[in-house]
Amino acid sequence: MRVMILASALLALAACQKPQPQANNESAATAEAGPHKGVDRSHRGQAAPDVGFYSPDGDDISLRDLSGKPMLVNLWATWCAPCVKELPTLNRLAKAKAGALQIIAISQDDGPHPSVVAFLNSKAPELVPYQDSKMALSGKLNAEVLPTSILYDGKGKEVWRYVGDLDWTSAEAARLLSEANAPKGS
Repeated sequence: MRVMILASALLALAACQKPQPQANNESAATAEAGPHKGVDRSHRGQAAPDVGFYSPDGDDISLRDLSGKPMLVNLWATWCAPCVKELPTLNRLAKAKAGALQIIAISQDDGPHPSVVAFLNSKAPELVPYQDSKMALSGKLNAEVLPTSILYDGKGKEVWRYVGDLDWTSAEAARLLSEANAPKGS
């Protein structure tokens, strides 16, 4: 029984990792290392990519179209348990930070857009339902694990990314989010 529970838990965790092709010369140790949960600042200062995804109306939009004030971009999917777990905290964050911080929740589901809209409205009604059904944006961002959240400053430059789920109402999240307006170099 314990083995079945452990196997189920491991499958649930693995389900949120996007499959990546392994290069022939890549060592097994490098392939297994992969991204780790937590803050990644290695992309700091990079501009938001100009890659299209779908707006709530089904029109093509990009992160550059949404820049102008700080934004937290959350890449998630309905089939990803950690993504669904953090949606209510993103919803509360969106309510608390309305006007000061854009919360951009972008589903990676390839299903019909109305299904994604209904799902998100049931879990986090404050969030606007965007969809990247072709995973072009997550591919351009090299986001290998869902959820991945990326904080951009008001100029559309990456501050950090958080790999894995986080309670977005926690003290850790507040500290991280305060960096959106921090002077460069701090």
